[in-house]
Amino acid sequence: MKRARILTLVLAVLGIQLTWLIAPAYACGCGAMVPDAAARISVAGEQSVLRWDGRQEQIVMRLTVNGDARHAAWIMPVPHRATVTLGDPALFDQLAQAIQPVRRTRYHFWPKNGDWPFGDHTMAAGAPAPGAGATVGLVDRQRLGPFDVARLTATDPAALGDWLHAHGFSLPTRLKTALQPYVDRHWEYVAVRLAPDTAGTTLHGALDPLHLTFAADSPVYPMRLSRLASTPQSLALYVLAAHRMATRTAIGGLRPSVVFAGRVHPHDGTLGKLAAGTPYLTALTQQFPEPARIHGDHELVRAASDTPVQQVIYEDRLREVAGIPAWLLAVGGALVPAGGAVAVIVVRRSRRPVIPPPPVQPPPPIAPSAPAG
Repeated sequence: MKRARILTLVLAVLGIQLTWLIAPAYACGCGAMVPDAAARISVAGEQSVLRWDGRQEQIVMRLTVNGDARHAAWIMPVPHRATVTLGDPALFDQLAQAIQPVRRTRYHFWPKNGDWPFGDHTMAAGAPAPGAGATVGLVDRQRLGPFDVARLTATDPAALGDWLHAHGFSLPTRLKTALQPYVDRHWEYVAVRLAPDTAGTTLHGALDPLHLTFAADSPVYPMRLSRLASTPQSLALYVLAAHRMATRTAIGGLRPSVVFAGRVHPHDGTLGKLAAGTPYLTALTQQFPEPARIHGDHELVRAASDTPVQQVIYEDRLREVAGIPAWLLAVGGALVPAGGAVAVIVVRRSRRPVIPPPPVQPPPPIAPSAPAG
């Protein structure tokens, strides 16, 4: 059967601290996640990279988790049959290096708060396919590091939920309804169960990345399962393609912003190898204050241009000349001639002859009065 659109999954929630999850599902763009009963787990970070070359899609995803759960599970719908392997953690360090902001110095003339004399600073700035008619088919099940991964097909979301529960992938009942649109479009599913290698240990810290690969004609990022989230969601989307990429709409969230767009320089690292043939990296971020408003999946399209974008961090410094604030020199330079002019005026006025006041004339004598007759 011909599939509608080939979609991809890539979610990187960078640096977001979520509330503890107890039994109810935690939903995110990659699927829905729950821990063991009576256990707790939080996703402190989720990083993913998507590569699309026009024919094939690759997703490398890494979770950083905290809590006391020994097992947790989530499910990711995928539009085509996927192969799953472990990824290289070094990819994410190289990504952070590639998109880091540039630092520039920006000078200002007049002093600001913290500059002298307004502060105390110095002057210097210093498997087998499913049988016919089966509602749930197991394509493959494998152990990858801390992951128990099952690749599945399904024609009935309720039957899918029952299979997951029966095989140790305990997921919430309400997920069945959320999966219906993907069942209708004949997607397949990657069910992931997290389980530490050592018995008795809990899930904590950065887990090994998972690397998914499947055929693709056009990239779309599924977000429907994020509707189940009870807390605001953050999306950080890293896309490697031939050109700069963008989302077609906001799908119920705030308008996405581009934090980086540019070509990845070839090197021998994991990022360079992954970017071969798809050298343009676009990093998008988006906020979903009300996850229930999410009404679809992100469709990724080529941006209008390949204009590069890079964040700039400015360091503001007071402009100086030989360690002296320029404003002070300018003000002082203006005051010197003004002071000289005032001095000249004062000197000139002091040398003028003093004109004495006119002498005071005595009053005229008063004539004696005539004697009375």
